[in-house]
Amino acid sequence: MLGASPGERLLAVDASGHVAGSGVADRLGSLIVRGLAPGRGYTFRAVEQRKVFGTRAFRVLSVHDTPPESFYSSQHMQEGLNYITMRDGVKLAATLRLPPGKTLADGPFPTVIEYSGYSIAAPGNLANALATPGANLSNPLLPSTATIIGSVMAPLLGFASVSLQMRGTGCSGGAFDLFGLNTTYDGYDAVRIVASQPWVKNHKVGLVGISFSGISQLFVAGADPPGLAAIAPLSVTNNLYDTGVPGGILNNGFAATWIAARVKDAGAAPSGGDAYAKALVAAGDRQCIADQALHLQTRDIALLLKNGHYETPSFFATRSPTAWARHIKVPVFLAGALQDDETGPQWPGIIPALAGDRRVWVTMINGTHIDSLGPAILSRWLEFLDLYVADVVPSQPANFDFLAEKLYSTVTGIRAETPPPLRFTHAKSLAVARAAFVKNDPRVRVLFDNGGGSLGPGAMQPEWEQGFSTWPPRRAIATTFYLGAGGQLSTRRPGSSSASFRPNPALRPATDLAPSANPWSAQPPYDWTPVVGSEGLGFISAPLRNDMVVVGPASLNLMLASTAANTDIQATISEVRPDGEEMYITSGFLRASDRALNRRASSALHPVPTYLASTARPLPRGRFVEVRIPIDPIAYAFRAGSRIRITLSAPGGDRPEWAFDTFQTRGKVLDTVALGGLRPSSLVLAVVPGLVPSDAQPACPSLRGEPCRRYVPAGNRG
Repeated sequence: MLGASPGERLLAVDASGHVAGSGVADRLGSLIVRGLAPGRGYTFRAVEQRKVFGTRAFRVLSVHDTPPESFYSSQHMQEGLNYITMRDGVKLAATLRLPPGKTLADGPFPTVIEYSGYSIAAPGNLANALATPGANLSNPLLPSTATIIGSVMAPLLGFASVSLQMRGTGCSGGAFDLFGLNTTYDGYDAVRIVASQPWVKNHKVGLVGISFSGISQLFVAGADPPGLAAIAPLSVTNNLYDTGVPGGILNNGFAATWIAARVKDAGAAPSGGDAYAKALVAAGDRQCIADQALHLQTRDIALLLKNGHYETPSFFATRSPTAWARHIKVPVFLAGALQDDETGPQWPGIIPALAGDRRVWVTMINGTHIDSLGPAILSRWLEFLDLYVADVVPSQPANFDFLAEKLYSTVTGIRAETPPPLRFTHAKSLAVARAAFVKNDPRVRVLFDNGGGSLGPGAMQPEWEQGFSTWPPRRAIATTFYLGAGGQLSTRRPGSSSASFRPNPALRPATDLAPSANPWSAQPPYDWTPVVGSEGLGFISAPLRNDMVVVGPASLNLMLASTAANTDIQATISEVRPDGEEMYITSGFLRASDRALNRRASSALHPVPTYLASTARPLPRGRFVEVRIPIDPIAYAFRAGSRIRITLSAPGGDRPEWAFDTFQTRGKVLDTVALGGLRPSSLVLAVVPGLVPSDAQPACPSLRGEPCRRYVPAGNRG
């Protein structure tokens, strides 16, 4: 509803005269009533007068109400800022950027779309600003540097690029609703509008971007819009729930602050909202002004997460990248880091959902949120875009090394190796080049020891790699290590005993990095504090006789009892080296009441909790029950002479930006783990036999995303 009196109580009435929803108009006179069944004949009525407003009846659309081709082809875009119309009449801001020195008359161009809720459609020239010493990068008309792939790199590499602003953000109309159905089908409509333009090569477009604009690609591609050639998502999440509520525990660190920032940025300009929208509203952009009308109806995702810790299907099902990935049919280039500090390291869980698509290439690397853009990945990314979006044999751009150096210096400020030259540049045809790409590149490519090379500790420089045809790798053997008395971790079953600890988050820092520190720097000032005394348990193996490469998800299977009806557990895997240094590898989290598993989806290596209110159960007082904690995916080479360690504690202190709204126990809760016996507690790792690292053991610290500390035994000596 638009144009009502502010504060007016309104009813949404269906064609039968029944009240289907209600609400109060905001200070702009607007209201959105959500959750209506698709259909015709709806009207709005004022509660006081019970009269129908002077507008005609409206229709609520379904996902199947796709407009005719003429709706898309009749919309024409020009270089610079455009406003394109979605199927429900809402207009989205979309800025077209061409390769330098080109005009539309020089087309058709290979074309990509970057789709985000950041200030992506801001019409300023970020490329020029980055290339100009002393330029004002805080100019409100410049797009966010988080959109550098579409706003800078793609045009400089010869692509036309459309920077598409999400509904309810910036100068786009509508109301922001994080990855709701409108977000997905706006992307569908935008792909069809852009693909229909005469300056688009082959009338097909690709989707590019990292993080926000990486995740959005999975939703849009899952809707299968005609005109979509391929997607290249970087640093994504597999599930909004797994990032926002990992293990059933609210992430009140990065997830909460990021969502709050998105809601704030989606406010109505000029009093709130995005900086470029404020600037354009002040300059008199009439469409941008009109598009602010529904911005106060932004959906408060943070409140929804805070009020319900469960993975409620009615909310999360349509917001699951994994669910949409099952329907993707186009080629996919996916890359991410296994210690991702923002969207999270659990993202490889999306790979099995892509099983129906044979043209999928995944790269994983140890490191942070930005490492999916590392040089060893960037060259393959460009090859993929040339082959599947531009439809050309790859060619080495003259400015590629310069662009990469500028990217790394601007976004990370750290050293990085020079991207390897593009391959297949001498192929006789596109078909030959594609065949070589398919033959040479495994479905899953794992880059190891990133940061441990000759350029210095923490430089973007992986040392070796290994390819696999599946995830988890078929060659991986589920190898069980039993938790035993005295903090031992062994492949041999121990005798019956138990170990107890008092989980107390007050004794743990919220994170291992100060909020002001840069987690993407070469050597962040980590404060990864040991777990000591009675606050946790440690279990450590004997020194390994041989190198052991672990690739895949992992499971910590505890027989657990507690004096509380519920308890939160953090489990962290690390390597303790012969010199006494300990390197972080990964963690897992679980609220014990969410221990019920989806049996069909779970495996020995990968427990999948249901996270449903209907299956949540308190811990039975005084009795042991099995609690399987999902451990985030691992790709790591434990070296001979080192020891494997698993540490249990209250959540906190082991991640740079994730924090947890956990139980404040004040040390009064006692958790006990049963060791040995008929159902022994154990750690199950995916060990790939026969792999030998080609490099020496990297220094500690050196590897990106993996802090080090001096090994200190826990209270149980492990």
